[in-house]
Amino acid sequence: MKALLRVALRTFTDPGQLAPAVPTRLPAPLAAVTSHLQSLALLAARLYVAQVFFLSGLTKLRDWSSTLALFNDVYSVPLLPPTVAAYMGTAGELALPVLLVLGLAGRFAGAGLFVVNLMAALSLQADDFSPAAQAQHTLWGVLALGIALWGAGRWSVDRLIRVA
Repeated sequence: MKALLRVALRTFTDPGQLAPAVPTRLPAPLAAVTSHLQSLALLAARLYVAQVFFLSGLTKLRDWSSTLALFNDVYSVPLLPPTVAAYMGTAGELALPVLLVLGLAGRFAGAGLFVVNLMAALSLQADDFSPAAQAQHTLWGVLALGIALWGAGRWSVDRLIRVA
């Protein structure tokens, strides 16, 4: 059991590739700049996705009775009772963005927000899901999935943990 927990912790806190896996054809100075730009892009993706979901969670908290009514009457979250879905969705939208901003358990937070986003998109009725809303959910999903796959990057607590 300890080994399984150790592997899970290592997986969730892996900051991702910190150096090119294969030698690049770019000159060394350009390769270094590109590497830092990749870290900047991951940081920007983390901050953007975190802001979107955290603000959504705060909106749900501000008017909890409306949130419960929406989950009961409008959203049809698969496999979960509406009240449980409301609590879990709101908790995910508030806790996971904090992890994402810090870059702590970045892969876990990215995967978690990908699932929250997927459930939100699946729970909307087809006539309520405009092309603009679909585009937003697609962008958020791709960014969250990218963080889950590539890690939080060089500028993250995950990186500090790995170095220490």
